[in-house]
Amino acid sequence: MPSVPPSMPSQRPHTARELGIMQGFPPRPEKRPTASNWDLPPFNRWSFQNVRALLPTVDVDRGTGPVRDLPSAHQDVSGVKFNALDGTTKTIKQMLTETYTDGFLVMHRGQIITEQYFNDMHPRSLHLAQSVSKSLVGTLAGVLHGEGKLDMDAPLADRIPELAYCGYGDATLGQVLDMQTGVRFVEDYGLPNSDMTRIDIASGWRPPHPGEPVPAIRDVILTLQKERPHGERFEYRSIETDMLAWILERETGTSLAKLMSDRIWSKIGADRDGYFTVDHAGTALADGGFNATLRDFTRFGLMMLQGGRVGDHQVVPKVWVESCRMGEAAKFNDPYRATSPNGAYRRQWWVHDVDRGDYMARGVFGQLIYIDPEADFLAVKLSTWPDYLIHSFGLDSLNAVIAIRDGLTAT
Repeated sequence: MPSVPPSMPSQRPHTARELGIMQGFPPRPEKRPTASNWDLPPFNRWSFQNVRALLPTVDVDRGTGPVRDLPSAHQDVSGVKFNALDGTTKTIKQMLTETYTDGFLVMHRGQIITEQYFNDMHPRSLHLAQSVSKSLVGTLAGVLHGEGKLDMDAPLADRIPELAYCGYGDATLGQVLDMQTGVRFVEDYGLPNSDMTRIDIASGWRPPHPGEPVPAIRDVILTLQKERPHGERFEYRSIETDMLAWILERETGTSLAKLMSDRIWSKIGADRDGYFTVDHAGTALADGGFNATLRDFTRFGLMMLQGGRVGDHQVVPKVWVESCRMGEAAKFNDPYRATSPNGAYRRQWWVHDVDRGDYMARGVFGQLIYIDPEADFLAVKLSTWPDYLIHSFGLDSLNAVIAIRDGLTAT
């Protein structure tokens, strides 16, 4: 996962509007995102809030129920300090500026402590989640497992026979959920011939190579082969979530978008419909294509923080929610320990510390949902970093959130 961290901005990063991206009628050609650069800087400053203008999508209906209220007890956290990766002491205000934040919300003991928007984002803006999407899909699997619809231990080819000829045939659903299969998939972002770029092309996130046919997402899955025994170790691979979604759809005979709506999105009191991007076969990009508002991501996180419940309704089985806080630290190695030295990966969630049980949904370009049941604390951050992976930005964001948590719990 190569990434060269850019230098810290010397001033507030420019908004999409200030950069002139998609401004004017029509916008200047050089200020319009293209199929090749829409998710890259500087165009992501605009496109992450306007994905539907660029790609085909499918709604995740919020249903007809009431919007869940989010009570507020606002505090000024801008001056809270934390130790940054570069050895300096920084404030929350500095972190939010330097890490290209679009939206930031913190809840403690069921109340919003701070809610801030940048880069022309506002409470009704829908923002691309990137790999935070994985945690929603993993949570959906927990609901279906609680309904008795999923076998965690059967070979996947028993349910999807065409998998028998690829590396996933003898893997189990449990191994896919924890990203512990032995299937080879190179998670290199932006490299011309990497497996990740193949998925980008298949999902419509990148243009195809001239003269070559465009596969669908599941066509790519069928080409992937096994390189080691399943279950040996955790290795982060986005394709595992797309494999998971295929199982969920095949077992239920229902699309991912409708499953997500029926089992989760219509149950959490969401304010707006969410949506997934889809490939040319209508398959939702489960590994990174979900979009929603900052507050609706918060409502999802709050449901998880409260043991899978919303009011009197158990949306996700409590035992599944608790399992997302656990994991096998012995199978969690470098480079993942650079962020979470005592971490693990479980059920499509990142466990930050297996002893404390705080856990996260994370996505490239700076997307984060952080949940700490011990402190009754939740933080959501949506961003448009100038690179896929910037270790200093990620660690500083996490350390800043934890500093807010510790300050609140100490009072």
